[in-house]
Amino acid sequence: MKFKRHVSLEKGQLDIAPLIDVVFLLLIFFMLTSSFVFQPGVKVNLPKAMTSEVLHQKSLIVTITGENTLYVENSPVTMEEFKKSLKVAALENKSLLIKADKFASVGKVVEIWDLCRQEGVTQVNIATLQELK
Repeated sequence: MKFKRHVSLEKGQLDIAPLIDVVFLLLIFFMLTSSFVFQPGVKVNLPKAMTSEVLHQKSLIVTITGENTLYVENSPVTMEEFKKSLKVAALENKSLLIKADKFASVGKVVEIWDLCRQEGVTQVNIATLQELK
């Protein structure tokens, strides 16, 4: 006895609604995570200079905001804490990079520079933006 198979293939339609949902969720995920990726640090408007150079050595970074707030390595410090970090930098023979806002008082920058001399930090640099010619 011979059995016949009645196999018929139905042409179905691919439902793309779940695919659209997944793509939409991925899009939302990447949009939300990318908005939180930002460069850490204190926002400062650096002055422009035509003769600025790029530093290639590791430096202790001191930031002075427009409101004359002092930050060392992106954390706010008092003058006593700053003096302690200057002593450590002098012992390690590190250079100092001052990132002063263009609206910060010159007196504060000079005060920081003078403290560096007192504590024995010999190389002090001031961060600027390169002005395009």
